[in-house]
Amino acid sequence: MDVDRRQVFAWSGLLDLRDGDASTWELIAHALSLAPSDRRVTYVPTAVGDAQSAVDRMVDAFTARRPDVDLTVLRLFPQPSVPDLRRHLLAQDVVLVEGGSVANLVAVWRAHGLPAVLRECWEAGVVLTGTSAGSLCWHVGGPTDSFGDELTPFTDGLGLLPFSNGVHDDLADQPRRRVHRDLVASGALPGGYATEDGVGLHYRGTELVEAVTVRPGARAWSVEPTADGGVHSEPVVARRIGQHLPPRPAPPGVI
Repeated sequence: MDVDRRQVFAWSGLLDLRDGDASTWELIAHALSLAPSDRRVTYVPTAVGDAQSAVDRMVDAFTARRPDVDLTVLRLFPQPSVPDLRRHLLAQDVVLVEGGSVANLVAVWRAHGLPAVLRECWEAGVVLTGTSAGSLCWHVGGPTDSFGDELTPFTDGLGLLPFSNGVHDDLADQPRRRVHRDLVASGALPGGYATEDGVGLHYRGTELVEAVTVRPGARAWSVEPTADGGVHSEPVVARRIGQHLPPRPAPPGVI
């Protein structure tokens, strides 16, 4: 039986990064390992408005750890940084999407016709990956504070994966866990999966293959509505990758 070549690796980054912490890199490295070839990677910082500081951090990380990779940065502000978006994206092995505002991310992508192109990439075997907003975007949607301080449902995701997605789904200092489950129970969001900080979801096609984590004991969660208007949530054990300790609690960031 042929293995489905359509892959997404969607993960929750660490909100509290210590100096020298390589945990986020280990999640990126895992995404690269899923591609048959990992020499061509494009980084997409749309969700942070193509902020130069984010670009510099990513370029520095690849320069230090994977200088063999042909890393390009796909900017959309003030205009696309490549002459042919479709040609550029289909030539990649991995598309790496930054976190930030998922509402702004998808709105800008739609203005440039990227949802159809990214679906074509997915079907062609390009690994699609990202953190926080770069995780939510491949799903139907999930809780977001893109519109204000209060968490509200975002339902305009690309829908490659027919699930909701909750990110930063930790108990400490995070209302996202409760809000995601409330939105699924009410029908505002479909059932789906959530990830605690440092946990990623690997999908082939629309099937969850496994969860992985850079934090010992951190998990993913399956979240499904029940017939009585409630919600059923079960942990998904995550395979450990890397050797780093859990981060200190931190306030939520815009996703």
